[in-house]
Amino acid sequence: MNPVSFFEQSKLKPFHIWFVFWLFIIMMFEGYDVVIYGATIPFLKESWGISDIVAGSIGSYTTIGTAIGAVIFGLYSDRFERKRIIILTTVMFSLFTMLSGFAPNATFFTVCRVIAGLGFGGAMPNVASLISEYAPLKFRAAIISFIFCGYSVGAMGASFIGQAVLPDFGWQPVYWIGAIPLFLLPLMVKAIPESLEYLLTNKQHNRIAKIVDKIQPSVTATLDFTFKKKAKVKKSPISALFTKKYAISTMMFWLSCFCTFILMYSLNTWLPTLMLQTGYNLSSSLMFVAVLQIGSIVGTLILGNVIQKVGYKKVLIPLYFVGAVSLTLIGFSTNLYLAYFLIFLIGAATVGLQNMSNAFVANYYPVDIRSAALGSTMAFGRIGSIVAPTYVAVLLTMNLQPQLNFMLIGIAAIFGMIAMFFINDKAADYQTDQQLDESNTKTA
Repeated sequence: MNPVSFFEQSKLKPFHIWFVFWLFIIMMFEGYDVVIYGATIPFLKESWGISDIVAGSIGSYTTIGTAIGAVIFGLYSDRFERKRIIILTTVMFSLFTMLSGFAPNATFFTVCRVIAGLGFGGAMPNVASLISEYAPLKFRAAIISFIFCGYSVGAMGASFIGQAVLPDFGWQPVYWIGAIPLFLLPLMVKAIPESLEYLLTNKQHNRIAKIVDKIQPSVTATLDFTFKKKAKVKKSPISALFTKKYAISTMMFWLSCFCTFILMYSLNTWLPTLMLQTGYNLSSSLMFVAVLQIGSIVGTLILGNVIQKVGYKKVLIPLYFVGAVSLTLIGFSTNLYLAYFLIFLIGAATVGLQNMSNAFVANYYPVDIRSAALGSTMAFGRIGSIVAPTYVAVLLTMNLQPQLNFMLIGIAAIFGMIAMFFINDKAADYQTDQQLDESNTKTA
């Protein structure tokens, strides 16, 4: 049996659990570091006397840094090895989030946020790519989706910590909390393995054997390290994404991610304002933000398991539709509990849907272009995160009815649904793996 087949067919072991745990922690602190900025804007404006436009620009610059990080670290992770990239990007966003808390002025703060943004963008695609190499094929989609739930947990934590710390201690301490991953690095380095593709390419068989020993020691002696690997693309990773086999699907993945990021960042930035405009008397926006994140977590965990049985498109396409309908209905809702329920569904159909889409991309492409696929998809999606706050701001300046504002945001879900429909599921890498499993006799 070759190492790739071994990990695909393995059972969940403590090795997998600790591996997933630390990747979850990385994503959790990334979610915290990204969302905490929104909670501190009023305090930053008071401290430095900056305007709303400047505050919004800092957020946009950070997102641009995130898009650049997704491209750079996604494209070159195969060359520099995914584990190193994950550790490097974790250090980047943790260190510069902490330094943001010591910023004496808006300029230094912006520079720190942009560099942290590079780390934000680089971590996500490499986390998904690395775990997809080692996760059992049976649980791969659910594991990737679960790891990305860490982002939502961190975002929720940012809301609660911000409410607890900001009034009494100011904005600086909430950024210092972002340094916690730096103290956990030795444990992360020990638990997170090197990329399997990298180890095989460089013939570091002893390291692979050590990883296999953690799962099933008796198999190590029978592994075949000379197995015939899939032919690697000779073109650049981005060019490989636009071959005849993948071109349409790549563009559709990019478009669907763009639409989902419009939904996510429209709500992350303007949900409290939109709900107040609808007529809710909210003393705090905390509950609506929290319910949105809870919906994303619950939706990811439940639907991530459903995906294993029915496939990605049969879950994600209806979920886009649910998001569009929920966004339309919430503008007409006058019942608080019904509004919570609709926000819960919207959370599953935005952040939760993106978590599962990340797993879809990670499973769709072969391992040698997987990071490039994830990085480029998220980079294109980040354009939506840059456009979304301004798009909703323009809607608000037009003094439209609240119901119409939500409906115009929900249009993005319709386009995302259409894009997902045109992805060619038959060209997916996991379909090839399943066909090989059926036609080949494995030897141990």
